[in-house]
Amino acid sequence: MGKKTADKWLESGFEHVWLPYTQMKDAELPLAVKSALGSKIILEDGRELIDGIASWWSSAHGYSHPHIVQKMKEQVENLSHVMFAGFANQPAFALCERIAKMTPEGLNRVFLADSGSGAVEIAMKMAVQFWHNRGDKKRKKFIAFKNGYHGESMGALSLGDPDGWTMKAFNHYAPQQFFVDIPRDEYAFAEFDELLGGIKKETAGLIIEPLVQGAGGMRFHSADVLAEIYRICKKHEILFIADEIMTGFYRTGNAFACEEAGITPDLLCLGKALTGGMVSLAAVVTTDEVYNEFLGDNFDKAFLHGPTFMGNPLACAAANASLDLFEKEDYAEKVSKIEEFLIHELEHFKGDNKIIDVRVKGAIGVLQLREKNYDEMWKYIAGLRKKFIGRGVFLRPFKDVIYVMPNFNMSIDELEIIGDAISDVLVD
Repeated sequence: MGKKTADKWLESGFEHVWLPYTQMKDAELPLAVKSALGSKIILEDGRELIDGIASWWSSAHGYSHPHIVQKMKEQVENLSHVMFAGFANQPAFALCERIAKMTPEGLNRVFLADSGSGAVEIAMKMAVQFWHNRGDKKRKKFIAFKNGYHGESMGALSLGDPDGWTMKAFNHYAPQQFFVDIPRDEYAFAEFDELLGGIKKETAGLIIEPLVQGAGGMRFHSADVLAEIYRICKKHEILFIADEIMTGFYRTGNAFACEEAGITPDLLCLGKALTGGMVSLAAVVTTDEVYNEFLGDNFDKAFLHGPTFMGNPLACAAANASLDLFEKEDYAEKVSKIEEFLIHELEHFKGDNKIIDVRVKGAIGVLQLREKNYDEMWKYIAGLRKKFIGRGVFLRPFKDVIYVMPNFNMSIDELEIIGDAISDVLVD
């Protein structure tokens, strides 16, 4: 797909790189990127692409936002990194205070992580040790949902749908969890309630992507469903973990998806848009009830976990700058306008025989395609990706969905170009 570049770095580096989600045996050269600004990715060959998925849903404010760039420049000149054990740095401590104030009431303690997968692993360890510290070593499994996805390190991967394409090679090795469908009616909730009652003595926690399951197929559920899952979870004294790595920071309309259901999780995982997509950083936010279970005279009761780059000042400076923007501007209104546009723009696809469902939530628009067999679908999806690029748009359909998840500052003109590209490609 990519073209040769003057300095040959693409071709020479390609001989050594191992790319994500790629069968390297017949892989084509990826697109060589020179720079990115706002909603646009500028390629080495001069082409520009409007990014309709915000670099895997992270670039909330658009690329190279000047406020975040400036704050990162100021930080790197003074302190780019110092270890977080035994030292404090102002950006990290300020960020933890701001996250605690911004997240749902009752979440007061912040543990910083390197990535989304890392945050999920931390939440899992916290949940298991929470019960261990209470003298219960049997509660070590998790309840997760079919079509879910929570990351790619082994613990996080074990929480993803066991039939999902990232799990096929690891089902025999990954920790075994409890998997259920998201209940959606009275009968299903009764079964769910009964199930939790039967397995709670083995269960450390339940994890869910609130309102929208992302990489499992962009599947939605209502705030009422989320609230009822939470109620049943609390009834059986099972820790409730909200994975808001994708949905957090206004993606579904509210600052956090849990707010729409009026719930406070025991543990909340954040990432992606936390830094505005500028650099990797994540966090786990907990209630005092969870945090207090790690306090005591015995050092073994402490949470003994600490990534090398935990609390990295440069990443935290980027996150603080991102939070500045979320606080100063009305992002709920920005997302509302994007949602209104997506509803209007995607509505006409409801009659298309290639489409079996159209759904929009916040700044997420989804077209679900009529399924083919596995191999045919992946070839079809690969073809769609190339066609979108040919029309100056970067979208990355997967499984059986075409989806749009733009940055929140994308202009209506840019959104219209994306909508026109989808129409052209599906007619083609």
